[in-house]
Amino acid sequence: MAEASRWHRGGAPKPKLHYRKEVEIRTTLQELSLYFIFLINLCILTFGMVNPHMYYLNKVMSSLFLDTSVPGDERTNFKSIRSITDFWKFMEGPLLEGLYWDAWYTNKTLYNLKNSSRIYYENILLGVPRVRQLRVRNNTCKVYSSFQSLMSECYDKYTSSNEDTSDFGLKQETEWKYSTPNSSSPWHWGFVGVYRNGGFIFTLSKSKSDTKNKFINLRLNSWITRGTRVIFIDFSLYNANINLFCIIRLVAEFPATGGIITSWQFYSVKLLRYVSHYDYIIASCEITFCIFLIVFTTQEAQKIREFKSAYFKSVWNWLELLLLVLCFVAVSFNIYCNIQIFLLLEDLLKNTEKYSDFYFLAYWYIYYNNIIAITIFFAWIKIFKFISFNKTMSQLSTTLSRCLKDIVGFAIMFFIIFFAYAQLGFLVFGSQVDDFSTFQNAIFAQFRIVLGDFNFAGIQQANRILGPIYFITFIFFVFFVLLNMFLAIINDTYSEVKADYSIGRRPDFELGEMIKKSCNNALEKLRLKKPQKDEDDKGMKGDLAEQARREGFDENEIQSAEQMKKWKERLEKKYYSSEIQDDYQPVTQQEFRELFLYAVELEKELHYVSLKLNRVMRRISALQN
Repeated sequence: MAEASRWHRGGAPKPKLHYRKEVEIRTTLQELSLYFIFLINLCILTFGMVNPHMYYLNKVMSSLFLDTSVPGDERTNFKSIRSITDFWKFMEGPLLEGLYWDAWYTNKTLYNLKNSSRIYYENILLGVPRVRQLRVRNNTCKVYSSFQSLMSECYDKYTSSNEDTSDFGLKQETEWKYSTPNSSSPWHWGFVGVYRNGGFIFTLSKSKSDTKNKFINLRLNSWITRGTRVIFIDFSLYNANINLFCIIRLVAEFPATGGIITSWQFYSVKLLRYVSHYDYIIASCEITFCIFLIVFTTQEAQKIREFKSAYFKSVWNWLELLLLVLCFVAVSFNIYCNIQIFLLLEDLLKNTEKYSDFYFLAYWYIYYNNIIAITIFFAWIKIFKFISFNKTMSQLSTTLSRCLKDIVGFAIMFFIIFFAYAQLGFLVFGSQVDDFSTFQNAIFAQFRIVLGDFNFAGIQQANRILGPIYFITFIFFVFFVLLNMFLAIINDTYSEVKADYSIGRRPDFELGEMIKKSCNNALEKLRLKKPQKDEDDKGMKGDLAEQARREGFDENEIQSAEQMKKWKERLEKKYYSSEIQDDYQPVTQQEFRELFLYAVELEKELHYVSLKLNRVMRRISALQN
């Protein structure tokens, strides 16, 4: 009957708070344990993709092709090329010597593997290298009328619409004829343009002498002209000792300003994924990763179905969704890369007389690696969801959430001043200082100034008046004023939060305390640790009773005080604990009776205190009279 009345008054009876907290603790610990297993699996998977030999292979190859000087001119290498003459010297010198290793250092023939070169005796040159040129048409820009008598030709910067697709020069071999681009190959993003595939292409020979004659013939017949905008040198290597492919691209851009800007790409990738026993361990981690992904997706789908729109109000839920999306993208990239490697690798290795385009495979493998890196970054960030129950972490999160509005207002003011200085620096120093050559570079240069990395000499040399004024005022307003304002906002808010926590406004529970209590309870149940609380309480009660007897209180008053203290502790634990939530809890008849008795005892105590005070006041007034 009582249960029925409670159904009518407040709905279904809810479980007790202590039980709800225990369930919440158990659920949180289970989620944390499961997530740690997932994180360890993901770490093994990602670190298994990276080989320390990748760095050394890139370093060795870059040193060979970038730092080797032209014979007779030690100041000229690929990095320092500035003219067409320097470019041909590199092609006929360091490039030629670096690609063809057909004999041991004692001039003895060491290998006879289909006449393939072995760079540094360990790295097989796959197929033959390829050289590719992109050009622009004449009259793609307009010459000012006053200068048309001096210059009638005009070659604009490279764009796909300005590209020259007509044959030129001797028009006999492939290097003089335009080849249509391959739709599957990615475009190249250079310093001064974005370049598509295709162009005027030729492949090198297996013979070193034939390749050298080819370079001389192209140089004498002016293969590089005013319309040339970029030249790509592509080749691939394989090192069987460490099971790594090294895909190399050397780029020489010919901007409309004249001169040459060089850049390069060295990609060491592991295209053959499953070779050693350790690789099969990584494969098992990949399968486990997919299982975790299915489990987590099912859990989040259930939460969305249960909470509906309220699910999207939590930042941690958004992070969970972002992590799931990144995981699915990573799995998709992995499947795509493996399929492409399976389909293309055998065909690329079949004909050693042609260029093997491994750049396409390396490009997508690098993207897969980047996605995995971003995924594991957010996977580690998600740990804050679990340790936010800790007091210190809760203080930090509360501080950031409280000062969010102030930080947004500060950020608006900061970036107004910051972008104003960035535009000033770009317009004043952009034509002379590399750090301010573009607006984007100016923004990053100012961030580096804040961190203490700056080129004051270059700024001062660019403008002796505005340079020092710009630097000093920027340091004063941004570094000394705005950054200190930002720190003051954080410090003040943190002080307020810490003060609130000191007076008892703290989160519902701390995960560390829960784990500690659970361990203590387990030890006590196993009788490995004696319970301390009861003994301490008995000792404290005995000490207080002895003190009360010494002060002249009778036994009835002492027993009444002890009974009242028991009621007080029980009621405070039930109704005034920091673990209580704000939801409605029905009150039973027994609980109401206890509250009533407690109120009666409080009334007696207040009446007794009032009588004592009146007696004291009468005595004081009698003494005064």
